Amino acid sequence: MKNLKENARYLRNNMADQERKFWQIIKNRQFYGFRFLRQYVIGNYIADFICREKKIIIELDGSQHNEQKNIMYDNQRTEYLINKGYKVIRFWNNDIDNNLDGVYLQLKKEFEIYD
Repeated sequence: MKNLKENARYLRNNMADQERKFWQIIKNRQFYGFRFLRQYVIGNYIADFICREKKIIIELDGSQHNEQKNIMYDNQRTEYLINKGYKVIRFWNNDIDNNLDGVYLQLKKEFEIYD
C-alpha cells in the first residue's frame, strides 16, 4: 500500500496537461460546492479524481486506454470500483482538450445539477 500512496503522490505532483486543465474547473469546491480529491487510492487502484460525497470517480483517458490490454484492465478496475459503491465516469483527453464545455455539461448531468 505504501508504494501505491507514493505513486499517487507522484501522480498528483506530475499531472498530465488534461488532468491539470480539468482540475482547474473542479478544485476548491468550484464545481457546485463538491469537494474533489485527485489521485486517490482505493484498494489496489488510484482514481484520477473522486468526489467521496457523491461516490463518483472521474477518469481521464488517453489513447493508450483504447488498446485491448488496457481496455480489459480498465473494465476490471471499473467493476471493482462499482462493487465498492462508486459510479465511474470516463472522459477522453481529447474531450478535455477540445470540448471542455461539453465535459462540464456532462459532469453537471452526472451530478444531477439542473440550473
